[in-house]
Amino acid sequence: MVDRWTEWKPFPDPFYGEFIAAPIGPGVYEVCDASTREQIAFGCTNNVVDSLTGVLKPGKARRRSLFRRWRARDLSSNLEYRSWPTDSLNDAKVVVDQILGQREAVWRRFSATMRA
Repeated sequence: MVDRWTEWKPFPDPFYGEFIAAPIGPGVYEVCDASTREQIAFGCTNNVVDSLTGVLKPGKARRRSLFRRWRARDLSSNLEYRSWPTDSLNDAKVVVDQILGQREAVWRRFSATMRA
């Protein structure tokens, strides 16, 4: 199992024959707005490429991902994605749990310092 995220990459333009560079197998993915870093999609899946392609199709992606504040907009022009390939879907679920646990710990620390 690879133990880190890939670099952030902009969504490709299919008009020019570009494609999504992500694993065809299981893994974790994250999509965000490049200008604000607002998280658009995050989840684990059996096929990372298929799930990233689904992000551009709002009806399909909503059912598969953990979304925050979905807004209708021209998604592909300002989105970036990254992935974390894993050996199996179970490994991907473990990675998601670890990531969410780390984020929760950061928020707890941040909120504690804001109160002090």
